[in-house]
Amino acid sequence: MHLNKIIIRTSTIPLSLNILLKGQLKYLNKKFEIIGISSNGIELNEVKSREGIKTIAVDMERGISPLKDLYSLFKLYVNFIKEKPTVVHSITPKAGLLTMLAGKMAGVPIRMHTFTGLIFPSKTGLLQKLLIKMDQLLCWSATNIYPEGNGVKNDLINYNITSKPLKVLANGNVNGIDLVNFSKSNILEEQLNLLKQELQIAANDFVFVFVGRLVGDKGINELVEAFQKLEIRDQKLGISSEPQISSLQSPISNSQSRIPKLLLVGPLETELDPLKEETLKEIELNKNIISVGFQKDVRPYFAISNALVFPSYREGFPNVVMQAGAMELPSIVSDINGCNEIIVEGENGTIIPVKKAEAITVAMQKLMEDKDYYLSLKNNARPMVQARYEQSVVWNALLDEYNMLIKKLDIKN
Repeated sequence: MHLNKIIIRTSTIPLSLNILLKGQLKYLNKKFEIIGISSNGIELNEVKSREGIKTIAVDMERGISPLKDLYSLFKLYVNFIKEKPTVVHSITPKAGLLTMLAGKMAGVPIRMHTFTGLIFPSKTGLLQKLLIKMDQLLCWSATNIYPEGNGVKNDLINYNITSKPLKVLANGNVNGIDLVNFSKSNILEEQLNLLKQELQIAANDFVFVFVGRLVGDKGINELVEAFQKLEIRDQKLGISSEPQISSLQSPISNSQSRIPKLLLVGPLETELDPLKEETLKEIELNKNIISVGFQKDVRPYFAISNALVFPSYREGFPNVVMQAGAMELPSIVSDINGCNEIIVEGENGTIIPVKKAEAITVAMQKLMEDKDYYLSLKNNARPMVQARYEQSVVWNALLDEYNMLIKKLDIKN
């Protein structure tokens, strides 16, 4: 153990430290002195309280803002000089660039960045070139680089972002999955029945759930369009779209008489990547689309659902897909980094092309209509997550990495 060694973990917004690294910082703080740095906010106070670590607020812009970025860089540099960390370890793009540059300027010996997702592959033109240059600069100033999954690793190689070694820890995810917490057995049946009643979900409804930010890049425009098409096809098959009187009735055996519902769990963001007007209007007016906003505990919403639909344009290694699997849900995911590693086609879910509403509709319809197919995917969902992404495996792999790097540094010095 290296209790006298300081490790600073950074992210652009505190939500990332609070959600993506939940529990991990407390675990590592038993072995090192962990400090969390992120933009100011309630979530940063939650991290400090729950994880039992010191936190420092340094505001960082998510978008490109040269003057504010320079000020953030200076503030990080000052804090690194003051705290004298042995390791700085960043996640998220902007925090990564600023942390690695400030760490190099301050002479921090071990500068680690985990790429939890790449923005540039989904962009074009001058913006893509700029984002590539920023990631190349990040990697130049880092000493150790960790892609979150092999898809991210391949993109870093294919776009010539760096020639430095790229190491995927454990099976790729930044924090693993707490299988004790994400378990249907932890949710009371009475709680689920009350939630169904509140949301007007009947026992014979087939609920597709999306969990995440409601923005364009998450595929919400295509998802809502796909759901509209699904409803039209079901109506042609003679399915009533009227909700059942009782939400507690027994499920009916004929899957074709199940009514589709779309449950959206997550905040609506209107600044960086807003949804189309027609999408917003459909979410508001369609009684079978239920939008519940941000929820601190997403487990009950998984527990009342039948399948996850996650048609994102880009990810690093999405926690949502692992969480859904742990809660015994099969997933429909787009063919992107992370998603196509967690989901194995035809085993625990299905993989569809990016930005294709028709493909989403077809996949949703198959899950509703083919009972044997659905049950096969469902039965595999939790065991496949358990075998690859159990949380202690990820935490121990990171702890071993810190110890190995610090030991090498001690020998060198």
